[in-house]
This record gives sequence, structure tokens and C-alpha cells, in this order.
Amino acid sequence: MSKQHQQSAPLIERLIFNNRMIVLLIFAVITALLGYQAAQVKPDTSFEKMIPLKHPYIVNMMEHQNDLANLGNSIRIAVAIEDGDIFTTEYMETLKRINDEVFFLPGVDRSNLRSLWTPNVRWTAVTEYGFDGGPVANRPAYLNEEDLEQLRENVLKSGEIGRLVANNFKSTIIEVPLQEYYPNPDDQGELLRLDYGDFSRQLEEKIRSEFQAENPNISIHIVGFAKKVGDLIEGIMLVVMFFGGALIITFVLLMIFTRCLKSSLTTLVCSVIAVIWQLGLLRSLGFGLDPYSILVPFLVFAIGISHGVQIINGMAIEYAHADDANTAARRAFRSLYIPGIVALISDAVGFITLLLIEIEVIRELGIAASIGVGVIILTNLMLLPILMSYIGISKRAVERNRDMSSRPQKLWLAVAKFAHPKVAPVSIVLAVIAFGFGIYHGKNVEIGDLDPGAPELRPDSRYNLDNDFIISNYSTSSDVLVVMVSTPPEMCSAYGTMAAIDQLEWRMQNVPGVQSAVSMVTVAKQVIMGNNEGNLRWQTLSRNQDNLNNAISRAPTGMFNAACSLAPVMLYLEDHKADTLSRVTAEVEEFAAEYNTDELEFKLAAGNAGIEAATNVVIEASQTKMLLTVYAVVILMCLVTFRSIRAVMCIIIPLALTSVLANALMAFLGIGVKVATLPVIALGVGIGVDYGIYIYSRLETYLRQGLPLQEAYYETLKTTGKAVTFTGFTLAIGVATWIFSAIKFQADMGILLTFMFLWNMFGALWLLPALARFLIRPEKLRE
Repeated sequence: MSKQHQQSAPLIERLIFNNRMIVLLIFAVITALLGYQAAQVKPDTSFEKMIPLKHPYIVNMMEHQNDLANLGNSIRIAVAIEDGDIFTTEYMETLKRINDEVFFLPGVDRSNLRSLWTPNVRWTAVTEYGFDGGPVANRPAYLNEEDLEQLRENVLKSGEIGRLVANNFKSTIIEVPLQEYYPNPDDQGELLRLDYGDFSRQLEEKIRSEFQAENPNISIHIVGFAKKVGDLIEGIMLVVMFFGGALIITFVLLMIFTRCLKSSLTTLVCSVIAVIWQLGLLRSLGFGLDPYSILVPFLVFAIGISHGVQIINGMAIEYAHADDANTAARRAFRSLYIPGIVALISDAVGFITLLLIEIEVIRELGIAASIGVGVIILTNLMLLPILMSYIGISKRAVERNRDMSSRPQKLWLAVAKFAHPKVAPVSIVLAVIAFGFGIYHGKNVEIGDLDPGAPELRPDSRYNLDNDFIISNYSTSSDVLVVMVSTPPEMCSAYGTMAAIDQLEWRMQNVPGVQSAVSMVTVAKQVIMGNNEGNLRWQTLSRNQDNLNNAISRAPTGMFNAACSLAPVMLYLEDHKADTLSRVTAEVEEFAAEYNTDELEFKLAAGNAGIEAATNVVIEASQTKMLLTVYAVVILMCLVTFRSIRAVMCIIIPLALTSVLANALMAFLGIGVKVATLPVIALGVGIGVDYGIYIYSRLETYLRQGLPLQEAYYETLKTTGKAVTFTGFTLAIGVATWIFSAIKFQADMGILLTFMFLWNMFGALWLLPALARFLIRPEKLRE
């Protein structure tokens, strides 16, 4: 390239290409430093990251978390015997050893642990002398039939059948409340955060594997937030294999596209460097990878490849008029850096809209994606052309590109007909029909989880099979919504308070979706009945305060707090579907509006169903706001770049059609809008806009040269069009590997993103030229 041409080049081009060795050295140093940081990245998640901490339900739960030890972050371990029942020496000895092993696991709230072997699980009976009671397991060991028979009687009198003891007496549960932060055993003044991955591994190795191997007659089933997250983290480890598969598939596709080993390897390396930078920066900023953001490096790699292909394709085109690799690289960079930067900034700003959602795990995903896309501007739009200016493209690839450019290409001639005056109106009509179809079916998309158990995992996963076991053998559902009844100290047992709780229980038991309701009122009525010879007429609340105080004194741990200022009402639900949760919470809120006073307050909500209800509310409120924001950002970026509302419409309308059809697909597949799928909307829009920006940018260039629309579009397809097509398929194939993940929400994300990437590509190739036929005035562009 002559000095005159170099001097007329844009400033950024001169800065980069006139100092190539210095720039490469800087990149090498940064890659080494961030590579070291990336190697330190570990899976990281917590209970608080997964929930909307600012929602009123969660604020109430966190305010009273010390009084709700067994109703917040906890796990349940069911120890089952295959042959026989629990009333055997062998079973009770095994249960005791498991109880002791669990007791000493890090993060366990030991004072609130509950099982047949803990003293806080008690039996109560009415005798001729009054009430009698004690711990269910009141022997150090059960070695003879007499002791075992006594244990059976205690269990029958405990009220724990269907809760801690299975209905068929073939298993019992250990309830294990957890602490998010717990004292360091070596330094009590230091608090450690619970490592869910390590905790889950200990449950598997020290509890399940060890005891099942020791006694084949014993099976262990574990459910709860910590175990679910642990299984998700375990699934993360398998995701690395998908990354390796994506590398191989992408390299093969690059070779097919470029027919040049040098450029294929260089593009691959630059995209991997982008991933290294992203992970290194995340580590430097104090972030880790959780089950949701683990997929972001895949996206960063795929997006890097897509923009790298544009550079390689541009170089191959410029080689026809360039004397050397440096000149071709500079010209390719000059023609692509503006649309490339605009597309990537649109991606990054679009991902930042995820910060609008007040759930930390989604916010961190947005931060990770924004950082990843930001580094691609450096690694694939700057580093790649610099490397290619030294390496060049093979003569065989250049000759092939020249040969293809010199003769008509039937495929692109056919696709270019979408810009024909007679074809374009048909495309517009079909697009309108598709919009109608998508809007009609998309309204059936539901908020929240639609499947029982842990929808994040496969139905046949170990966790969901364990959950099915517990649901099948116990009366209490695994979906619990807790209403917190708050009073001044010593007032939770007042007749007015208990009468109001009794009314709440009665109303909630008549709400569809509620299996049962349990509170200290339930216990008090049983005790009052027992004090009156078991006469059912006395199964009610007494107005005598002494009677009420005596009645609740026999309530199990957790029915009210030590200050008697909080009494939880536990609602066991049939499922945790959004309809069920919204119906139940609406009824509680209506009740609270009637009964709340300065001295008595009914608060929502704790329990796993309460957390789910709050999450659904946040997601439903955020969905439209996030979608409008991401589109507003993308529209603004396109408007600033092309300075034409008509151009923006050509780019955005195909993108909007993809979003509408993606909603319809979710409805057909039974995928709800939840923590895992909500980010897909922003990711699909942010990445999908790249196609339209690249195509319109090149199309506008040819229109300014005076070519008719159809001919200009054909020339666009011969250059940028084939790169866009390759990009669409590469992105789709990369995320399609997620469909085989053991983690169902990753598979759901894979399905949705595969559809959105392919349809965004097709929409840009098909609908954009049809819209341009009606919206773009070439004579205005040439002025």
C-alpha cells in the first residue's frame, strides 16, 4: 500500500497497522496475565444469588431467617430400607451413623437438625394422668424386640408419620437446615461461605456411596436446594466436553468455508484468546462461573468465530486487488471495523440490559456476556487482521475466491430474487402471517417452572428420581409455601392471633392447589382435644389463655420462635407451577389485607414455593422491560450508525419476528419463562442483530455506487452474504451441542438459541431485502 493511501486511512487503522509488532507484544502480555487468572476460575454459586433479594417476599424471609431454620435453605435425606421396615436394629444403627455423619458436615445448622435420633423430635400422648412425652429415640441403641416395639409406639405417637417417617414405614427423613455462612472450625472468628459443589460431593461420597456400598439393603435419596445446585455444578464439568466438540466442529466448518488451514487456525486461536480474556477478567473482578453463566464462554467463542469469518472473507475479497497480505488485511479491516464494532457494542449493551433483573445470577450472566463480547472487539476485529497481515491467505483459497467471484453463483442469484419487485410483496405478506401466528401462540407462554421436581434437571436425573421417591412415600409435598405471622413478643399465642391463623388455614385448604396447611394452631387444637379425653367436639381453640399457652408448649420445634413473635403457617402445595403459586399468594394477600393490624401481620413468603413465587413475579415484571430496553438499545445503535429510520426498520423487523416466533416455540415445547430462559431473549436479540448490520452495511455500499436493488443485493450475498450464512450455521451448531447436556435448562437454552440464530440468519437474508424494496430509496443514498 502506498504511503499516500496509508496516510488517508482512518486513524485507528494507522495506529494498529503502523505499530503491528508493539500491538502483538501487548496482546501476548495481556493474554499471559489473563490466562493465569482464567486458570483460577472455579464454579461458584450461592443460595442468595439464585433468588430476588429485593422482592418483598424474600426481604420478609431474610428478616426472619433465624426463626425459619428448616423452611429456608435446607436438604432432606431419606434413608430407605429395601427389605423389611425401619423397626430393625440394622436400620436404626445405620440411621444413627448417617445422622452423626451429616451432623459434622460443614455448613449444617446443627441445633436445628431433625431425625428420629435427634432430641427435638418428640412423641406426645394423653394418659389418665395428663400429657406424657419424650424423644422418639430414647435408647442409645435398639438391640432387642422390646426396645424396637417401644420405638414403634413412640413413632406412632409422634405425629411425624408422613413427614419424617414414610407412610409405609420403609424409610425416614433427616431434615438438614444449612447456613450460607458458617464459622471456620480452625478460627471461630472467621465465617466461611458454603461451597455447594463440595457439600454435594461430600453427600455423595460420605453418605450415599459409602452407606449404600456398606449395606445393599439401604438406599439413600437426597433433595433440597444445595443438592440441586451441587448436581448442576457436577453437570458443569461435563460442559467442557461440549466446548471441545464445538472447537472441532467449528474448525472443520472453517476449513470448508475458507479452504485455508492458516486462516482457519488463526481465526480459531483468536476466538479462544477471547474466551481466555473473558474468563481472566471475570476472575480479576471477583466473579466465578455458576450453572447459568458457564455457557457464556461458548457464546463468546461462537461470536468471535462469526466476526473472524467476516475478516477472513473480507481479506479473500481484497486479495483480488491487493499486492500483499498487509494491504489486504488493512482494506478488510477498513471496510469491516465500523459495522463490526457497532454489532459488538449492540451485543454488549444488549446483554447489559440483564442488569435490570434483580436476580444476581442473571446479572452476573449479563456481565460475563458483556465482557466477553467487549474483548472480541480487540481479539477478532484487531488482533486477527494484524496476524493475518503477516500470515496471509493461501494462494489456493485466493484463487478459489477469484474463480467464484468471476462466474455467476446460482444459489445467490436465487436468494437475490427476494429483492425482486414481484417477490418482495409476497415475503412481506408471509412475514405478517408469521407475526400473527407467533403472537397468537406466544401468548400461551407461561411464567415459571412447568414440570415437577427440579425442572433444571432431566426428568430421569438422580435428583428428580429422589424427589419422586419422597413425594410417593410421604404425605407432605416438596413444594412448601410459608406464611409468616408476626406479632409483638409473647403475643403469638394470643387467642386473636391463633383465631386468625385458624381462619387462614381454613381458607387456604379450600384453595385449589393446596394439599394441606399446618401451624401451631393445628397442634394446639389436637392438644386441647387430648386434654378433654380425645373428644372431637373439643378440637378447637380455647378462649382461655392458659389453655392456649399450655397447648402450644407441646408444639414441635419450628412452630413458633423463642420470643413467641413469629409463627409460620406451612402450606403444602400440589405443584410449583406459576398458576398455582399466583393463585395461592393472591389468596394470602387478600386475607392479609383483611386481617393485618399494627399488632398482627401476615407476611409472604418463605419455603421453596415462596421463593419460586417471588422469582416468578420478578421475571414477569422484568420480561417486557428487558425486551423493550434491549430493542431500544439496538435501535439506537443502528440509528446512530446508519442515520436512517428506514434502515433501522430493515434490520429490526426480521429481529422482532424471531423474538415473536421464539415465544411461540417456547409455548409449543412447554418451556416457561424463568431464570434459565429469560436471558436467552436478550442473547438472541443482541447476537442476531449482527446479521442485519453486516448485510445492510454492504448493501448500502453497493446502492451508493448506483446498482439496482436486486443486483446490489446479489453482490452483497457474494461477499457478506456467504459469511453471514456460515456464521448462522456455525453459531447454531455450536449451541446445538448444549441440547445433549444432562442439565435440562442448558438443553432448553440450546434449543431456543439454535432456533433464534438460524431464524435471525434466515430473516436477514429473506426479509431484509424485501423490506428494502419498499423502504429504501437508493437515490437518497447517492445524494
